[in-house]
Amino acid sequence: MRYFIGVDSSTTATKALLMDEMGKVIAVAASEYSFETPYPLWSEQNPDLWWQATIESIRGILAQSGIVPRDVAGIGLTGQMHGLVLLDQFGEPLRPAILWNDQRTAKQCDRVREEVGKETLIQISGNDALTGFTAPKILWVRDEEPEIYRRISQILLPKDYVRYKLTGAFAMDRAGGSGTILFDLANRTWSSKLLESLDINPEFLPPTFEGPEITGELTMEAAEATGLVAGIPVMAGGGDQAAAAVGTGAVEAGVVSLSLGTSGVVFATLDEPRVEPNGRLHAFCHALPNKWHFMGVMLSAAGSLRWHRDVFAPKVDFAELIARAEEIPSGSAGLLFVPYLSGERTPHPDPFARGAFIGLTIRHTLDHFTRAVLEGVAFGLRDSFELMKNSGLDAIKEVRITGGGAKSLLWRQILADVFNVEISTVSSLEGAAYGAALLAASGAGAFKDVSSATKKAISIVERTSPGEATLAYEELYQGYRELYPALKSTFSALSLFEEKT
Repeated sequence: MRYFIGVDSSTTATKALLMDEMGKVIAVAASEYSFETPYPLWSEQNPDLWWQATIESIRGILAQSGIVPRDVAGIGLTGQMHGLVLLDQFGEPLRPAILWNDQRTAKQCDRVREEVGKETLIQISGNDALTGFTAPKILWVRDEEPEIYRRISQILLPKDYVRYKLTGAFAMDRAGGSGTILFDLANRTWSSKLLESLDINPEFLPPTFEGPEITGELTMEAAEATGLVAGIPVMAGGGDQAAAAVGTGAVEAGVVSLSLGTSGVVFATLDEPRVEPNGRLHAFCHALPNKWHFMGVMLSAAGSLRWHRDVFAPKVDFAELIARAEEIPSGSAGLLFVPYLSGERTPHPDPFARGAFIGLTIRHTLDHFTRAVLEGVAFGLRDSFELMKNSGLDAIKEVRITGGGAKSLLWRQILADVFNVEISTVSSLEGAAYGAALLAASGAGAFKDVSSATKKAISIVERTSPGEATLAYEELYQGYRELYPALKSTFSALSLFEEKT
């Protein structure tokens, strides 16, 4: 029996997953860490945290499973996207990594649009310039830390720093590369036009690979650190959302992945590169060769429900809270919730957007508020759906849901009714780490290709079909769509007032 490891370096922990060659999960281990916010809008992390957590997590799955390390036949990598890791000529970090949720680069985003042209940027990279992406972070370092910029020898993403520590090689997967917005989306490689326009040295950037391709082999030093054996191939893998889509089987056009975690992500696989004309959707390369994807991101999805519980019913567990909301009729007696508690990205890239309850009357109880939160998140996620359909997305055959919110049958039913499409849960529960392991197994020949791997390893567990509330939710959704345009100026004014206090 051969085994494969998926390593997921997220913002708060690194998870290692051990899978056999049939796709069965054998062991999972995770090591947590924190990130720093030294100034307002900043978010940074020491790259060594990912490496030490990788060592601990790999040793953890080996201890749990008791397998012989020489039976490990491949390692796949995934992790947080968009972060900026700067290395000097000796391969040492020049400063803490600037993470995906860092917001300091608004001025640099404006300059990217000015120097490239917004329409040109979207057509080449598939995206507008947003503060979370890598390219504006590079410009910020050049502007604010020129002494560090002059010493740059290599630019990597977080998981690719782990790759470097495992193999000694500089490499990046194409899903992650496209998330820098320095990529030519259609041609799946670095864009010479974007690099030239922004005056970024192409020698800073590593070669890129498709998800199942081998990028290097485990070094003797890394083998000793992790408890593995030298020579194990390390595959490219993919950015966290692309790998998570592999982990749920969302690898074919028409199959959509919906992640209902703290944030919400709608992920749709494409057979050809497409862009949303105004850049309101992210368009990236998939972790599979010759596949792309659209992605819409809601910043506060299940996070909205947690906020609601923590503020209004801290002694009530989630199961009871949702059970009580199930007794409330669809539409929450005319109460609507706007889920922009942390600003928003899709379809309104507005850090000043705010949450709101609309339609409140004396009739409404805590249970109405709970159901309104569930419905408001569903409406917000549908916004991404609508953008995708208007941008040429093929007919949606199925939506596969993952994340903590997917455990709620009521929430799944609301989503099926709001989207008017069947919602399915799947057998795989480990998301991105599992997808990374499947990519490694595919690259090592355990499966014919990634699509075959997902068909053999992943199955549907439960299906939720649209019900009687579909028509009512259609009417309410049209009203929901009018709320952001009506409240935008108020949101901006309130954010200024918030800063003063």
